[in-house]
Amino acid sequence: MSFLIDDSRPIFVQIAERIEDDIIKGVLPEESQVLSTNQFAAFYKINPATAAKGVNLLVDEGILYKKRGIGMFVAEGARAKVIEKRKEQFFEEYVVTMVREAKKLGISAEQLTDMIRRGDMHNG
Repeated sequence: MSFLIDDSRPIFVQIAERIEDDIIKGVLPEESQVLSTNQFAAFYKINPATAAKGVNLLVDEGILYKKRGIGMFVAEGARAKVIEKRKEQFFEEYVVTMVREAKKLGISAEQLTDMIRRGDMHNG
């Protein structure tokens, strides 16, 4: 299991995220063909049903679509959809959590903004 190292999350979710990452990076441009579920299964040494579950998750979200008899393809507008989805996840997972913790510690919005700027300069 080369990249599948997060035991706390289902493998099929990690497969879907890996495909999304490749879409965001442009490795998988819109209208390009993605690996088949059997190819994913062989590559990551996982059950084909698990690979299919990850791919189908993206089909359900309109990020991938199936061309009958040919395979799975990246949908038009998929990159924008994935980025929007990831931004919303970022907000929920990081920003909301950060603001909640800041309030608990008595950190003002201004102090929090200063901390973010300081962090940005630190990584600049």
